[in-house]
Amino acid sequence: MQRTASAQWKGGLKDGKGTVSTASGVLSNTQYSFTTRFESGAGTNPEELIAAAHAGCFSMALSAELGKASITPESIDTKCTVTFEKTDQGFTITESHLDVKVRIPGSNKAAFDKAAADAKAGCPISRVLNTKVTMTASLQS
Repeated sequence: MQRTASAQWKGGLKDGKGTVSTASGVLSNTQYSFTTRFESGAGTNPEELIAAAHAGCFSMALSAELGKASITPESIDTKCTVTFEKTDQGFTITESHLDVKVRIPGSNKAAFDKAAADAKAGCPISRVLNTKVTMTASLQS
């Protein structure tokens, strides 16, 4: 299985502009630029896309782990915050934090905690990131 996305950039770093697209068409010539990455311009940026990918991937991984324990969640809401900082090596993603809220009627806290930890460790996006991955997970019944 392979997934494809593409980017096009025109111009210099600070005055240039780019677009990103996905083969699925969900993103189609979506704008990104220096201002969307380092300031607050209209458009997306690579770090935001990584955060979206991590949140989505983790949510699916958690659903799978809960399923192994015969638990079906009513909802899994995951917010991912990627920290992007200048280090000695240059700009680096230094952390990806998952804030997870899960609603499971008649919940089992121990089973939930194990599933959340296993999902965090096993999520393909967690494994691809060469950074610290942290998580706050709360269970609502």
